[in-house]
Amino acid sequence: MATPRATPSAAPLGFPASRRVLRKADFDTAFRQGRRLGDPLLSLVLRPNGLGHPRLGVALAAKTVGNAVARNRLRRIIRDSFRLAQARLPAADLIIGARAGVRTAPAPQIRASLETLWNKAVHACPPPAP
Repeated sequence: MATPRATPSAAPLGFPASRRVLRKADFDTAFRQGRRLGDPLLSLVLRPNGLGHPRLGVALAAKTVGNAVARNRLRRIIRDSFRLAQARLPAADLIIGARAGVRTAPAPQIRASLETLWNKAVHACPPPAP
């Protein structure tokens, strides 16, 4: 069975390394200078990056989320949500952190929380004027 192909006009839905916050210095700068947003499940640190596209960083503590299986499950949900929303997100570094409520939350509730945070990010960091 053939896999569906994206049309040339479709927005890219991948998650390459260029869309990730990877360096400790970038995380530190975002935490120091970024704007903090959140809800009962997740927190978001938002810092404009000047790259022309959003980048995602995930900072999950084992103490908050639980064992490796739980952390990796949450990382997959976060990455997938970002991948689908990245076309409408501002050019900023977006660092997602977990709060205690996420440990017992079902996946649909986590996805709804992420959707709310993405919308807050769009409103908190408007696009630059041309």
